[in-house]
Amino acid sequence: MGGGGGGFRGSCRVGAVLLFSAWVAVAALSRLLRPVPNGCVMTYMYPAYIPIAATPRNISSDRYGLFLYHEGWKQIDFAKHIRGLRGVPVLFIPGNGGSYKQVRSLAAESFRAYQNGPLEPTFYREASSTLPADELKDFSIPSRYGRMLDWFAVDLEGEHSAMDGRILEEHTEYVVYAIHRILDQYKESQLERSKGGAKSSHDLPSSVILVGHSMGGFVARAAVVHPNLRKSAVETILTLSSPHQYPPIALQPSLGHFFSHVNEEWRKGYGTGVSHASNSKLSNVVVVSVSGGIHDYQIRSRLASLDGIVPSTHGFMVGSSSMKNVWLSMEHQSILWCNQLAVQVAHTLLSIVDPVDRHPFSSTQKRVFVFTKMLQSAVPQSLSSMAHVPASLSQTLPANGNQNAGELHKKGSLSCPPSTQWTSDGLEKDLYILSNSVTVLAMDGRRRWLDIKKLGSNGRRHFVFVTNLAPCSGVRIHLWPEKHHSPVLNELSASKKIVEVTSKMVQIPAGPAPKQVEPGSQTEQPPPSAFLLLSPEEMSGFSFITVSVAPRPTISGRPPPAASMAVGQFFNPEEGASALSIGTIIRSSFAPEEIFLLEDHPLALNLSFSASLGLLPVTLSLKTAGCGIKKAGDQMEAERNNLCKLRCFPPVALAWDSVSGLHIIPNIYSETIVVDSSPAFWDSHERD
Repeated sequence: MGGGGGGFRGSCRVGAVLLFSAWVAVAALSRLLRPVPNGCVMTYMYPAYIPIAATPRNISSDRYGLFLYHEGWKQIDFAKHIRGLRGVPVLFIPGNGGSYKQVRSLAAESFRAYQNGPLEPTFYREASSTLPADELKDFSIPSRYGRMLDWFAVDLEGEHSAMDGRILEEHTEYVVYAIHRILDQYKESQLERSKGGAKSSHDLPSSVILVGHSMGGFVARAAVVHPNLRKSAVETILTLSSPHQYPPIALQPSLGHFFSHVNEEWRKGYGTGVSHASNSKLSNVVVVSVSGGIHDYQIRSRLASLDGIVPSTHGFMVGSSSMKNVWLSMEHQSILWCNQLAVQVAHTLLSIVDPVDRHPFSSTQKRVFVFTKMLQSAVPQSLSSMAHVPASLSQTLPANGNQNAGELHKKGSLSCPPSTQWTSDGLEKDLYILSNSVTVLAMDGRRRWLDIKKLGSNGRRHFVFVTNLAPCSGVRIHLWPEKHHSPVLNELSASKKIVEVTSKMVQIPAGPAPKQVEPGSQTEQPPPSAFLLLSPEEMSGFSFITVSVAPRPTISGRPPPAASMAVGQFFNPEEGASALSIGTIIRSSFAPEEIFLLEDHPLALNLSFSASLGLLPVTLSLKTAGCGIKKAGDQMEAERNNLCKLRCFPPVALAWDSVSGLHIIPNIYSETIVVDSSPAFWDSHERD
């Protein structure tokens, strides 16, 4: 009987495994066959590929090639163009089955970015580096580009490097040769110019920037720890949708062994722990990994993570869906041609070039600072007050009861620029808010007072503010140690007892404002474009928050119709906490799991997963139930929904996975939120 029971239990376990496997297969097939929405813009170019002459080399393969990219529709003299090399060398390494011609999008946009110059200075105000180095105290993004980028690419014959570790080793050996060949070519080009009577210059590059796609990104890291690579020949690596932790599919043992060997060399190269990194072999090497996010089914975000390989002082991973000016998840191949990403990468690489000596910054911290400013959003740092994250990610104000407000104001540098002036010298009659929520329905030129102690009672000690008004020009927010008479608004920043936190507001991606249904009618509400989170520590020592709204001119002698322009709320993070069950996660693989938000719901929700399958993204649908409109009589549901669209913000969600990394999945095009899950962490309660 015991043997029969054991056999029955064994059969049940086998059946459960088979059933689970069948569900995974069906769900995966359904997801893969489903059309993927893609907001990427195509990149256009006029490519030309100039072969670089080979030199005798001692490597295992002689069938690969090296090319220099040229952008332009006019025919050129290849030899003359090579003799004129004066830029910063960048080497592109294709991935599994890839082509050297895939460099064209990044190279073309780099050429245009150099011609057009840097992005607007206001773009760089959002994120800030977490590196507390003294040399960064007065450092900022360069206001001009020091030198253009010369893009090279290796032709690896389209070999399937994801299938065999030996192929990866051959690719690595050739990339090491290509790096040396590129650096030597600059010396040869300078020598040729000097023979022609040109003035000799010692301004030669000493290192090559590596950009790798897919397995090419891992080959780039393997080349850096190759014993034959010249010292300091590579100091900056950018990878696009590349596996770093382990191969996506280890078909042969050699593949796993090669990954393990390279990663172990990197851990040794940086030393044991971040504190030893400054004296290690790789102390001057910076690595940034860009993952494709939820739509990249070949390389999941967890594979692209640099955790345990590269210390946070020398690199990080960022998802394309959370990259500034991009905000899109993309498939494995589209990450190479997506114009939004290509433009951002081009400006980023140009920005790490010192405009003075015209070489990439020698300082590791400066390069990391530039990558952070150019790629990372400040959303995760702002959300850090609601969840447990490493202290290095915190961007909170150092406010406390014993701190002088004037010093806080000076260190925070959060005031609006002096040039910001409203149409009125002062504000109209002040409003005193008695509830824990405040709603701005019009640009009325008034200031709202919120009592921090009174409204922040019952555990609601956090404050969130969401708006579609422009910070500084449309709305300003201040912390007050005590109630004050209404001085002129532009003199507020002069007070040493009042702290302005307007510039702490974080920009969030939002779709375009809805169009008017008919001329003269009210448009639907544009989605929120910025938010502010204040933790209890940041408000400590202050008694009031004021929300000052700029006046808006009347239209035809009458004020514009009321519409939600901003919402502020004191809240308790625990009130918005909710754990999603395993059943909810499984059901979301086939259809979005709907979440309805009732009246007066917390603006900030903290969802956690009881299990993360790591195989497919979790899909949620976020909707509001009432939008503040009560049902009355026989009011039609369609009319009620129309009123909701006119009065309320469209839902916008930001998802944060603290296990696989920091990601922002903006809800730009629909009400559906897709969260990139991490590999098999049962009962880990991952926060999103």
